[in-house]
Amino acid sequence: LCILVFNIFNSISKYFIVINFFKSGALWMCIVLNPHCKLEQKASWLKQLKKWNSVDVCPWEDGNHGNELPNLTNALPQGANANQDSSNRPHRTVFTRAIEACDLHWQDSHLQHIISSDLYTNYCYHDDTENSLFDSHGWPLWHEHVPTACARVDALRSHGYPREALRLAIAIVNTLRRQQQKQLDMFRAQKKELLHKGVTSITNLEGWVGHPLDPVGTLFSSLMEACRVDDESFHGFSDFTENMGQCKSLEYQHLPSHKFLEEGESYLTLAVEVALIGLGQQRIMPDGLYAQEKVCRNEEQLISKLQEIELDDTLVKIFRKQAVFLLEAGPYSGLGEIIHRESVPMHTFAKYLFTSLLPHDAELAYKTALRAMRLLVLESTAPSGDMSRPHHIASVVPNRYPRWFTLSHIESQQCELASTMLTAAKGDVRRLETVLESIQKNIHSSSHIFKLAQDAFKIATLMDSLPDITLLKVSLELGLQVMRMTLSTLNWRRREMVRWLVTCATEVGVYALDSIMQNWFTLFTPTEATSIVATTVMSNSTIVRLHLDCHQQEKLASSARTLALQCAMKDPQNCALSALTLCEKDHIAFETAYQIVLDAATKGMSYTQLFTIARYMEHRGYPMRAYKLATLAMNHLNLSYNQDTHPAINDVLWACALSHSLGKNELAAIIPLVVKSVKCATVLSDILRRCTLTTPGMVGLHGRRNSGKLMSLDKAPLRQLLDATIGAYINTTHSRLTHISPRHYSEFIEFLSKARETFLMAHDGHIQFTQFIDNLKQIYKGKKKLMMLVRERFG
Repeated sequence: LCILVFNIFNSISKYFIVINFFKSGALWMCIVLNPHCKLEQKASWLKQLKKWNSVDVCPWEDGNHGNELPNLTNALPQGANANQDSSNRPHRTVFTRAIEACDLHWQDSHLQHIISSDLYTNYCYHDDTENSLFDSHGWPLWHEHVPTACARVDALRSHGYPREALRLAIAIVNTLRRQQQKQLDMFRAQKKELLHKGVTSITNLEGWVGHPLDPVGTLFSSLMEACRVDDESFHGFSDFTENMGQCKSLEYQHLPSHKFLEEGESYLTLAVEVALIGLGQQRIMPDGLYAQEKVCRNEEQLISKLQEIELDDTLVKIFRKQAVFLLEAGPYSGLGEIIHRESVPMHTFAKYLFTSLLPHDAELAYKTALRAMRLLVLESTAPSGDMSRPHHIASVVPNRYPRWFTLSHIESQQCELASTMLTAAKGDVRRLETVLESIQKNIHSSSHIFKLAQDAFKIATLMDSLPDITLLKVSLELGLQVMRMTLSTLNWRRREMVRWLVTCATEVGVYALDSIMQNWFTLFTPTEATSIVATTVMSNSTIVRLHLDCHQQEKLASSARTLALQCAMKDPQNCALSALTLCEKDHIAFETAYQIVLDAATKGMSYTQLFTIARYMEHRGYPMRAYKLATLAMNHLNLSYNQDTHPAINDVLWACALSHSLGKNELAAIIPLVVKSVKCATVLSDILRRCTLTTPGMVGLHGRRNSGKLMSLDKAPLRQLLDATIGAYINTTHSRLTHISPRHYSEFIEFLSKARETFLMAHDGHIQFTQFIDNLKQIYKGKKKLMMLVRERFG
């Protein structure tokens, strides 16, 4: 196998750039750690590995971001070289660990005894130092860089030594458990001092979950192999990871205890426990996208394997034990009281612990999950701590600002953990309040809080049961937090969020609706408050849904009117119309809203807004108020000579028709405004003709025609309008002739024909038009073809 792999790699070494070598590091570690490898063969491999390692395109170990950790495979650095400048260290490639592993050997007598015998003990050994060879039971321990020690286990399995691999795996797990207990004891002794200082220490320079050598996965697989009921299709030591997809068809049992296990323990309990230890380890988030994705992926894979195991009383005890350890172990645990701000979050792992412990120990389950909810990397006040070991090992992790490429995924996992707790806490007021406080403190994304609010609402209003009012209130509180978070920021889901909040408040009750309207300025923009919130609250569907009596309806209506007037004062341009609509049934409130519009008309409201409100006034039966607003709108309007398709033309025609219907005085007042604002000849002529068809004030709002005397074009106000129209035609004609092209000649002649119709409305119109045409012939005599057409039509 080794020779085959060697030949394959040698033949394709020049094509690093197109081949995924990220898993090859562990493979080559396995090859060079062959316990019966000859020295000359290992030397040959080392030479070739160094050759590959020196190629410029050789992949880095963690993808596209170099890891500058020193040699951790053989031993941690000691002496003068321990603190060498990280900038001088070469980046770690996929072959670095294998190169380092070429210096490892199997000649250590203690190691040989561990892998060779199930009877290797020393009950008289009482050395209780950190690196003791035996524990208090006299069972052997193996102290080595954990990923390297686990690589030995993998090598033994791969080269046909399953019993030896199992023995070493058990020694490693016992070492980890002993270390865990000693770390807990050490923290308890220093707890007051550490908590008072508010700092923590990262005790592991490399995390075990997501590590290139997958140490926890190796131990877990080795132990699970040993407790699996034999099946022909899984005979021997096949790769546990590859077969995991079919493991539902397998059975795992607490097989008879190994000599070096506690009473009641088995390979299965040991496998589960080492997985929990690894998942709960406090570890720094690595640099680089690939390494960070691998941390998430490996964690989820290991949890997926654990989920295939049915928990019995024995395993539940392991879960309880490890949950307590992790909560109390301080800086050695990702669930300790104080962790480093760049520590890998525990959300995914805690969700698994929570669901596993909940049926057996709800208090511990919630304590674990609530502790895991934090996400310190997003908090500016998070403890920075010391990323070195607290004893004799110097820090080798450079100071840096965090760049978490997987933050979006991490936040979604945090949200999932919170949602799981909310679901489980339904019906428990104390638990719900605690979970709510945790969400409000720890979740920083408005979209995730909104999702939790929606989740809580769905759970609280399930069709097969009465609404859970406490959970509904939690949902409402989360929704209110989202409103406050997104009030002054751009969020494309904001309108959806506001509508949902009103729906949620409706389910909670009338007091909730009244509350959000009274406190609208901390939750909504004026436009949202009037056009969505108050309008929805005052709808018939809401009144019917809440079964409101007259007193309750009036109380809500009063709050809605107050809101409307406040919003209209703050943002009249966008809220005035909604305010008028909401105040229709209350005379005083309606008058107040109307006055707000009048006051704002000269301070920034556009003619479009004013015309819209004016039309609404007319529709509601207030023609004089509509007229007043129309005149104010005309003051803001300016139509030039060539804007004969402007959208405001219909509003101008409507305003003039309204003035005409009200009487001569109103028409006389608006015509000067029209003349000032409108320079478009065709629009002015249209208004002029309409005004001459009927008597002012004689056509009511309902279109009934009464007899009366038509207005004279020789007197005000129509004389002023006629003169302005003629003047507009003259000015427009000269403007058109400045840049006219032959293809527009026929259109221009038709324009002059319409002008003549207007000229002829004046008593001396024929003379004026003749003079106008003569002037054109003289001024534009150079445009011979056009002037010929003018003479043909007009003489």
